[in-house]
Amino acid sequence: MFLSLYVLALAALLLHAPMDLLDPENRPFIIVIGVIGIWRYGWAIVHFVRAQYYKRSFFPRLRRRADAVVTAMTIRASAAAAAGMPPEMPPDMPEAQETGAETIPEAAAGAPELYILVTSFRLRAEITAVVFKAAIAEACRYPGRVTLVAALVEMADQRFIKHIFYKMAPPDRVRLVLVRTPSLGKRHSLAVGLRAVARSRPAPDALVTLLDGDTILTPGTLERCVPFFRAMPEVGALTTDEDAVVHGGTWLRQWYRLRFAQRQMLMCSMGLSGRLLTLTGRMSMFRATFAIEPSFIENLAADSVDHWRLGRIPLLTGDDKSTWFWLLRRRQTMLYVPDVQVITIEEPPDDRFLQASTHQMRRWFGNMLRASGRAIGLGPRQIGLFAWWCLIDQRVSMWTPLLLPLSAAALSMVVGPVMLYAYLSWVMSTRLIQSIALLTVRSTIGGLYPLLIFYGQVYGSIVKTWILFHPYQQGWTRQPMPVPGLEDGIGRWQSVVSNYTYAVAILALLTVVAFATGLLPLPSAATVTAAVARLL
Repeated sequence: MFLSLYVLALAALLLHAPMDLLDPENRPFIIVIGVIGIWRYGWAIVHFVRAQYYKRSFFPRLRRRADAVVTAMTIRASAAAAAGMPPEMPPDMPEAQETGAETIPEAAAGAPELYILVTSFRLRAEITAVVFKAAIAEACRYPGRVTLVAALVEMADQRFIKHIFYKMAPPDRVRLVLVRTPSLGKRHSLAVGLRAVARSRPAPDALVTLLDGDTILTPGTLERCVPFFRAMPEVGALTTDEDAVVHGGTWLRQWYRLRFAQRQMLMCSMGLSGRLLTLTGRMSMFRATFAIEPSFIENLAADSVDHWRLGRIPLLTGDDKSTWFWLLRRRQTMLYVPDVQVITIEEPPDDRFLQASTHQMRRWFGNMLRASGRAIGLGPRQIGLFAWWCLIDQRVSMWTPLLLPLSAAALSMVVGPVMLYAYLSWVMSTRLIQSIALLTVRSTIGGLYPLLIFYGQVYGSIVKTWILFHPYQQGWTRQPMPVPGLEDGIGRWQSVVSNYTYAVAILALLTVVAFATGLLPLPSAATVTAAVARLL
């Protein structure tokens, strides 16, 4: 209904456009749109085309290749079983709290050993129940040996999960390992869980899945992801599509679903280059040989970045960026699986849309900006030209969404209010097209998508540019995090300097827009010469 009203409003706006909209005096606005559009919309078209090719042509070939490998291995294993060949003995289990049978029979042919590491902290019992029931059910569907490692903080969660496991009565090849961790954050819990996996001495072809405590594995997730590691030895890790069940109002529900649809488009585009921009923390699968590497675990537990002004900044959030950078530095191929989808249960930190979206954007964009700088430093030869240029674009595109509204405001003062009319027409038209384009990755779109796209671009740019100058600001939704270094006088002074540099950057942007649109006249050559002479 809202989308229909939006289309009608846009049609009325275009049909009743003032006659002087195309007046030659209004040419500066057309030039501004053209210059900015060449960068922003040209880049969006590139991602759209790449995403369609990956999703409809390139990835289906990878899927057929993986399925063929599994089929061939199954046939060979069946022949070996008919010949009476003995099964391989499984490796020992870790010295940790375990539930399940004492012995594990032979795994199904061709199915590597699999570990699922789930971290959970202060989630509602209903969410914990549905997440672990789905994980145990998936482990039961998977034909091989599965160890479910639950890294928990509270004893109540441990008892609750053990109760669920016993009640579901999984087969002998599925085991549960419970690991208690102190309340030191998700990074520490992941490190403790991976050390438990390492103590079990996984098989060389074993895989490790990192799963958030609010992420539901849909049926067939494991069976449809694992074959890629057998068919493609160069793949070090993969991640999948996501969608969300949001506990919030209409605006929040559509905002989350919009972001996941946009993510599907971008990740499909990046998947074509074999280098993703993140290995999503909600659900990613790694080769165990990487996941239990001591440097991988230590980097995950205590990662940090060096800032030219703020010094060393410990990374409290963004564990998915740490795992991504570890593999990126080692030139490992990363695979995106668009035909497998996990469901995340989103509980926004606030019922109010502005407050909740701001909190989430500060966390997401902060992780992105803190990680991208060092990745850019690796250079295009190591991470690939397209992926490297995408990281550069992340730094540029945080400013471009602000240029057009500022230019429209400035030109409305120079030319007249018709510029605001032209700007509104342009915004409504382009955001509608962008929303419709998402139908290539989702079966439906929300009526609020055009407005939410504009909100995410313009307000998101404000948040991104703020975080760029305040990279030390970090925080989880359910776990308060201290701001490193701000407890002393030096830290507070750094905060003041961050505010000052951000204000200078915004002032410089406003000045450039004012000169470019003619709101402020450029000084003549004589004026510049006189000013330089006075300085000398």
